[in-house]
Amino acid sequence: MVLKTLFMFTVYFLPYALMLGGVIESLWATLLAYAVMGFGMAGIGLCVMHDANHGSYSKNKFINKLLGHVISLIGGHAINWRIQHNVLHHSYTNVEGMDEDIDIGGIMRFSPNQKRRKFHKLQHIYAWFLYGLMTLMWCTTKDFKGVLKYQREGLLKGQKTTLSKELTAISLLKLLYFGYILVLPFIFISGPWWYALIGFVIMHWIAGFSLSAIFKPAHVMESSDFINPNENFIQDKKKIIADWAIHQLKTTTNFATKSRIFTWLVGGLNYQIEHHLFPNICHVHYWKISKIVRETAKEFNLPYHVQPTFFRALIEHGRMLKMLGRA
Repeated sequence: MVLKTLFMFTVYFLPYALMLGGVIESLWATLLAYAVMGFGMAGIGLCVMHDANHGSYSKNKFINKLLGHVISLIGGHAINWRIQHNVLHHSYTNVEGMDEDIDIGGIMRFSPNQKRRKFHKLQHIYAWFLYGLMTLMWCTTKDFKGVLKYQREGLLKGQKTTLSKELTAISLLKLLYFGYILVLPFIFISGPWWYALIGFVIMHWIAGFSLSAIFKPAHVMESSDFINPNENFIQDKKKIIADWAIHQLKTTTNFATKSRIFTWLVGGLNYQIEHHLFPNICHVHYWKISKIVRETAKEFNLPYHVQPTFFRALIEHGRMLKMLGRA
């Protein structure tokens, strides 16, 4: 984990340092540097921040808390991530009205329980562009909207914090983020300021697309269950919690599990089933425990969904988007 952390931080910050130091000067070299930073940004999110915010990076709670906040270095906010991801997504995977990962305001239809609009017929085409905008939303408007929503729903109390504290923290951290990622390059890179602006957009699009391409095929698949709670929501909620482990198997898909290199690069999140069942275990162990999970699922006649390659997972995800857009 330490080696991987150093690697991902180097991929992200080395091109940045070379640009500010005047080593990289031309437009195309600058854009290439930002593209590399985009992959480093995704790597920090997948391999470092993700485990840390689950408390599984280290046995030391302080290290987990510290590295959980590296999300601020890439434009996000740790409290919002923990609520959206750890609390809502992991507890209520693919549950309509609870899992925000399948609800992005109607522009996409990720569940058969959501209202279908005419333009959804084309979502299997435009989805890939929108996926690249994910982290741009993080670093601009999403955190502010999210913290207000979580205050209304009483979820900030669960994180032992307050609205005023988090709004202050988000505002200050955003200023620091845009200061180092935009203002400093505007001043110090060798080319004109718009080199940095275009590069910033490219960096975020690559990071957003990479993250979406890992997370979305894990749950929005034809094999996935999608839950639409009825009027007896409290009863349904209790049932989901009671059958939580089975629910995770029915809503989650693994992919490219035979590629150790891919597994290393994406923080083990191609073993999404193991991650959802054991989020408090560091991802470097997922490939070891996957055999046990698969055999236990088979023993109890439960599903264990796997796509052989990453490319096949993307194809099947695209096919599901097309079905949801037309069915």
